[in-house]
Amino acid sequence: MHAKSTCDHGRLTDRLRDILGDDAVLTDEDSLCLYSADLYAPGELASAVIRPASIEQLSAAIREVAAAGLDLLPRGGGLTYVGGYVSRTAGAVVVDLKRMNRIVEINEQDMLITVEAGVTWKQIYDALKPRGLRLPFFGTFSGRGATVGGGMSNGALFLGTARYGTAAEIVLGMQVVLADGSVLHTGQTAITTAERSFTRTFGPDTTGLFTHDAGALGIKAELTLRMIHAPTHTDYLSFGFADRASAIEAICEIGRRELAEDAYVMDPDKTRQALAAPSDLIKDGKTLMKVVAQERGLFRGIKAGVQLAMAGRDFIEEGCHSLHLVLAGRSREAVEADMNLARSVAAELNGKELPNSIPKAGRADPYSNLDAVLGPTGDRWIALNAKVAHSDARKLADAVEDLLARHKVDFEAHGVVVSRLLTVIGNHVFSYEPVFNWHDSWLPIHHATVSEDMRGKVAEPPANTSARELVFKVRGELIDLFAKFGAQSNQIGRTYRYADVLRPESLALLKGVKRTVDPEGRMNPGALGLETEV
Repeated sequence: MHAKSTCDHGRLTDRLRDILGDDAVLTDEDSLCLYSADLYAPGELASAVIRPASIEQLSAAIREVAAAGLDLLPRGGGLTYVGGYVSRTAGAVVVDLKRMNRIVEINEQDMLITVEAGVTWKQIYDALKPRGLRLPFFGTFSGRGATVGGGMSNGALFLGTARYGTAAEIVLGMQVVLADGSVLHTGQTAITTAERSFTRTFGPDTTGLFTHDAGALGIKAELTLRMIHAPTHTDYLSFGFADRASAIEAICEIGRRELAEDAYVMDPDKTRQALAAPSDLIKDGKTLMKVVAQERGLFRGIKAGVQLAMAGRDFIEEGCHSLHLVLAGRSREAVEADMNLARSVAAELNGKELPNSIPKAGRADPYSNLDAVLGPTGDRWIALNAKVAHSDARKLADAVEDLLARHKVDFEAHGVVVSRLLTVIGNHVFSYEPVFNWHDSWLPIHHATVSEDMRGKVAEPPANTSARELVFKVRGELIDLFAKFGAQSNQIGRTYRYADVLRPESLALLKGVKRTVDPEGRMNPGALGLETEV
């Protein structure tokens, strides 16, 4: 364990302000409370928040913090609910990267984009769209606020994931600031004569070491990602299934056949929740116009808009598990061929085709308003996720449902609603995600994130300790269940079991890397289950 700091906080704060500017070092109580909690729970109070605006400022500031012997907590968009940047000990320094938000280069010849870590997924999408370009995986629903650096640290996925995988699959190289302030290059620019990270595996994959690391190995400062030409044609399908097993088999088969960019199943509760949002997603005028605009041709656009408006919110039958697909390609003929194959997959499993309102509206405005940090009635929520091979999909789902069923009476007594979201990653991974909603007092990040408009529509509920404790208890049971399945989970943070379930040789390798890049154990201690004694 690293030596206890004897930091002179006043002197350190002065030095940091000299490097970063007065407004980029926060020490007031409100800011410290906000930055010391995520969407799950508060941690111990940080001593300062620093907000560098460049890799040079970041490196210089980290050297000062290193000299003072304080722990470092890297933070992206702040939207984690797994304790990703929440400290178990007081006095750490939070590193907020959202001011490092420049798109450094868009290189159309090499199909590369280089960005600072605080750039959001929406920012990249908006910059590339006029050029007819896109990232393969292009972000999370929270991409208005979620950053590339945070996503790379925590396994970001969703938009484009069914075909292209996660954020880790699109990054080619990074510049990472280590615990002593030095800057490490991964990928091709680790070679002294290389000018850009056009590939990541000339020798061992050093870039891969820093993906999904929960910020435990270093602070991502700059990243190079690969681009694609945006598909010229996109269409949408939705199907309803009478039971969960059929819906799981359908989404797995569609994943195996690589038919869709997005593929997700909502259980009946999740579907109703999606259609009950106060923003009125399906009938909202702005969304309607975006649906019209994204269609090629005036007639197709008007037809799509009319279909969306007529579908409304009432088409999901009671008990229906709904599968939603976004299909895209270089030609309409190619997309229609994929749609016909998806229809045949659904038909073999007795799926009923539904109006495609949900995926169409979702892609019309792919990055949700950040009010979604709360449920539609001001309720809090947290999610858990487990990824397994397709062959284990049914077994995992059944085990999760058996565990949840044992708590059904308690959930009903405490007003806890559990819904499920099922997805696929590439053609080889199935994901099961239970989501818990309950009414409870808000945390600082809820207050800081929700809009004034939402505040006018919903009120903060009173504290609900009993419901919260129930959710936290079941959460722990599910995490243990996922570990028994050998499942993968994204956003490991300080929540999912990782270090303690690794084979000894694998853990030794990871600890060796940790000792090399962070010998005093000050970089996000406890993340990944790695303690400061390394």
